[in-house]
Amino acid sequence: MASRQQSVRVDGRRLRVTSLDKVLYPESGTTKAEVLEYYQAAAPAMLPLLAGRPVTRKRWPDGTGSGDFFRKNLEDSAPGWVPVAEVQHSDHVNTYPLADSAAVLAWFGQVAALELHVPQWRVDPGAGRPQPPGSVNPDRLVLDLDPGPGTALADCAQAARWCRELLDSMGLPSVPVTSGSKGIHLYAALDGSYTSEQVSEVAKELAKALEKDHPDDIVSDMSKDRRRGKVLIDWSQNSANKTTVAPYSLRGRNRPWVAVPRTWDELEDADSLEHLDFRQVMERLAEGTDPLAGFGGSPDGPAEDALSTYRAKRDAGRTLEPVPETSPSLRAGDPLFVIQEHHARRLHFDTRVEHNGVLVSWAVPKAPPLKQGAQRLAVRTEDHPVEYAEFEGTIPKGEYGAGEVTIWDHGTAQIEKWEPEKVVVVLHGRPGGGLDGIPRRYALVKTGKGTEKDQWLIRLTKNQPKAQSRPDDAGTAPGTAKAPGTAAALPHPLPSPMLATLGKPSDIRGDGWAFEAKWDGYRAIAAADDSGTVHLRSRSGRDLTDTFPELTELAEAVPAGTVLDGEVVALNSQHRPDFGRLQQRGRLTKPREIERAAKRIPVHFMAFDLLHTAEHGDLTGEPYARRRELLAEVLSPTKRIQRPDDLGQELEHAMEVSQKLQLEGVMAKRTSDAYHPGRRSEGWVKLKQAQHADVVVVGYRRGNGGRAKTFSSLLLAAENDGGELTYAGRVGTGFSDSQLKALRKKLDRLSRKSPPVDDVPAEDASDAVWATPKLKAEVAHSGVTRDSRLRHATWRRELK
Repeated sequence: MASRQQSVRVDGRRLRVTSLDKVLYPESGTTKAEVLEYYQAAAPAMLPLLAGRPVTRKRWPDGTGSGDFFRKNLEDSAPGWVPVAEVQHSDHVNTYPLADSAAVLAWFGQVAALELHVPQWRVDPGAGRPQPPGSVNPDRLVLDLDPGPGTALADCAQAARWCRELLDSMGLPSVPVTSGSKGIHLYAALDGSYTSEQVSEVAKELAKALEKDHPDDIVSDMSKDRRRGKVLIDWSQNSANKTTVAPYSLRGRNRPWVAVPRTWDELEDADSLEHLDFRQVMERLAEGTDPLAGFGGSPDGPAEDALSTYRAKRDAGRTLEPVPETSPSLRAGDPLFVIQEHHARRLHFDTRVEHNGVLVSWAVPKAPPLKQGAQRLAVRTEDHPVEYAEFEGTIPKGEYGAGEVTIWDHGTAQIEKWEPEKVVVVLHGRPGGGLDGIPRRYALVKTGKGTEKDQWLIRLTKNQPKAQSRPDDAGTAPGTAKAPGTAAALPHPLPSPMLATLGKPSDIRGDGWAFEAKWDGYRAIAAADDSGTVHLRSRSGRDLTDTFPELTELAEAVPAGTVLDGEVVALNSQHRPDFGRLQQRGRLTKPREIERAAKRIPVHFMAFDLLHTAEHGDLTGEPYARRRELLAEVLSPTKRIQRPDDLGQELEHAMEVSQKLQLEGVMAKRTSDAYHPGRRSEGWVKLKQAQHADVVVVGYRRGNGGRAKTFSSLLLAAENDGGELTYAGRVGTGFSDSQLKALRKKLDRLSRKSPPVDDVPAEDASDAVWATPKLKAEVAHSGVTRDSRLRHATWRRELK
């Protein structure tokens, strides 16, 4: 039976598509139509990273549950408008497609090319003949961090941070990409001054240097027998003949994971880091989160106007939004402004001001502030046509920004300053509009640098126009005001969690600090509305309500209209947080599985901050000490909803209690500080608790280089309750030169021919010198792996 065909128009091109309901990801039920939808949504972010690069496709015509194959040459069935590049290999020429438009990405989806692989160099558009690989110097360096057996994504995140330090010292700021498969890719932009061979050599030396610094955690060669318990830094991706899966490409795994650019802040919380699927990536892009935006350069191409990005994201045949084909032009009269309430995946307020013929736009999670001096996050988005100032209606499902759009306020703007990083405008709205018909002066200030370059703040300035003030101005955004009959209304959207900086005890200076336990769980905002419905949102905005149904107890614990900040944790049999158990819950999606797991692995919500109540309204501007007082008054603990006491105001005592309770660490919070949603603050400092373990040394591995006369690492064992020794891993850092020499002498006196434990992996035993287990020691570590190995062990001292 022939596949049903239909013709669609994408980015001005006609494309025949077939079998849109074919399931390409059997486990998730993801169809070809959804794959095409994703690549259209990702096109604005993805195309600049693909431009000029020959694309090798990995195809799954019958879905990821069936066979796959790589394809280099352009398919005979490809539309005539797909651009190509000829590449001269050693004994043949391949004709590769180039991705220059959303239409080409749609065609890739049509032929089930789920993975798109590209080199680190671009073709020369004016060459006029087949080009050898790397004939144009690469414009980026790539490191592939691949977890070996016994390691995980969290270990790759640690390795990425070490790589970042070296790259930063070389003047090469980098951006991490969770690969959607196993590990992490790191990208650093180059200026094209060096050949692929030179870049490969630099990457190789970098990997070797990190292996030398972290011999127990990093390996720089591909030997499989050396990779257990380590992260491979694969530097070979920089070879002119190699390709890497493109950022924003789908992966041909059991679920539609994506190679996603991430922020370094996301990698700080490595234990909660996970691969993302295409829906999560679409949500990030819709919110303006694109850490690789502006990365590197693009080859010369057709001239673009200010609305090119806007047009690329919309299909004029499907959406009612205005999609003008002509370039923008200047309009006579006062500049316009519009603020549109946009109920997309998350409610936000699109704030747009006319400038140079377009509406320059920012997405504001809450409406622009109405209280003098108040400020909110504003994310710069693509320019919109001036006609958009009158748009209200429904953006259909599947289109960019799908959802309801209504005009919150509109009118004219008086532009007082327009600079690349600062805009000051007075907005004159309509009577009855969101600005209450009062002229209001706003300053928009760019704050983001590098990967966060689209991040701004919008602030209602203290010096307002004379007609501005009004005694009953409550200074709250829609959804937060306590209007008649809605006293328990929640803020919309729910605020994003405030973030802490990673620090050390010496960073805590002076008085005015309080200390809380640092829980090893999922950070979450929890709220109860006046209908008794509970809302649970993760740090990234993911809805966790159905994932943890037992936490609907919140409706019994707090009054309606309450918003809390806290942590979802799972406890082990010793009543200690166990992130592994929590992850088992977090991965489940099917209702029956969740219901069964809720009985087997119940979770708790540890509430540590209060952000909103029906009685007091928005509390984020209140000092931490006041918010904690009110939290004690508002929250009545239940079996699953708890309010842990703080650990006092003495850091040493707090660290001791944290260690005794085997917690992840301590949170230091300045008692006078307000709460800054979605922002990282030095008023919250994260102090990680190094865990300590008593171990027995059972041998050592031979050293080389500067450690040729001592050892590279010690082999450790732990004693169980029955007095038996089991292998606990290695420790290779934390030694002084004198300790290295002294320990080697002691171990040589204790040498024996056979291992004193029988569960040492072959990789560690291959060059081991065994020792009678008499030398006892204390090491610090960051946790224990599933096979009972100490993670990131550091030597502390010998025990007498």
